[in-house]
Amino acid sequence: MPLWGRDLPDRVELALTSATVDQQRQPDLLILTVDGELPAALEDVVDRVAAGEWGPSRVLRHDAHRGVAAALQDGLEMSPYELVARADADDLCRPERFALQIPRMQSAGLDLLGSAMREFSDRLPPGKGPLRTRPLTHEEIVAYLPHHSPFHHPTMVLRRSVALAVGGYRDLPLLEDYWLWERMMLGGARMGNLPEVLVDYRVDDELFARRGGRRLFASDLRFQKRMVRDGVTTPGLFVRNVALRGAYRFAPGWLRRVGYRRFIEKGAEEGRSA
Repeated sequence: MPLWGRDLPDRVELALTSATVDQQRQPDLLILTVDGELPAALEDVVDRVAAGEWGPSRVLRHDAHRGVAAALQDGLEMSPYELVARADADDLCRPERFALQIPRMQSAGLDLLGSAMREFSDRLPPGKGPLRTRPLTHEEIVAYLPHHSPFHHPTMVLRRSVALAVGGYRDLPLLEDYWLWERMMLGGARMGNLPEVLVDYRVDDELFARRGGRRLFASDLRFQKRMVRDGVTTPGLFVRNVALRGAYRFAPGWLRRVGYRRFIEKGAEEGRSA
């Protein structure tokens, strides 16, 4: 779980509790990666993590804010366990999450496993918001990946050795996870998603506003070029993907929200039912 100075202490406490002591199958270790300086209220939460309030833990610290990719890579490298689960500091894991995901990872020999999730906010309680789904089977995921990210990052469990073998998390704003999935797929990873909603994903008023602009379009362009070089997409699909992402990144925030619901989530649903 990465943590930085703009996270809110009450949300962090709820996220920590949901991912540890409230789990039917509790994790063996909580790794909290602190990315930069924190205000006093968050430092208090970190002290409680280190003291074991949420179970066995390890706190990794960096004085400078380096970004989520570096924070996640630190956690991946420092984990003593082969199966590593992702959790964000403002989302809520449902109690059955690890009880469903860990046995499936083991029984199916998977290297990547995600799930569905539901949005919530301060105005919309958990369990009531829009559903976010992704393709379920390895074959469906391979077919979907050239078009969109086939996983919801806050729901993921991954096999540490396979992720590190392809370089782990690398810096690419907002797409560090998508890039890792692509490289793991090319490295032979076996992938899947569970249909169950295992994470409630917090969506605030600024979420879609933060997902626009030139900087993120530059990430899109860089990654789309990479997928063409890797043979994952074709030049024709590159043009289509860049055009769609350009329209998405430069649209107003409210229109970006509508577009995501209409084209990405609806497309994932249609792909599952086809």
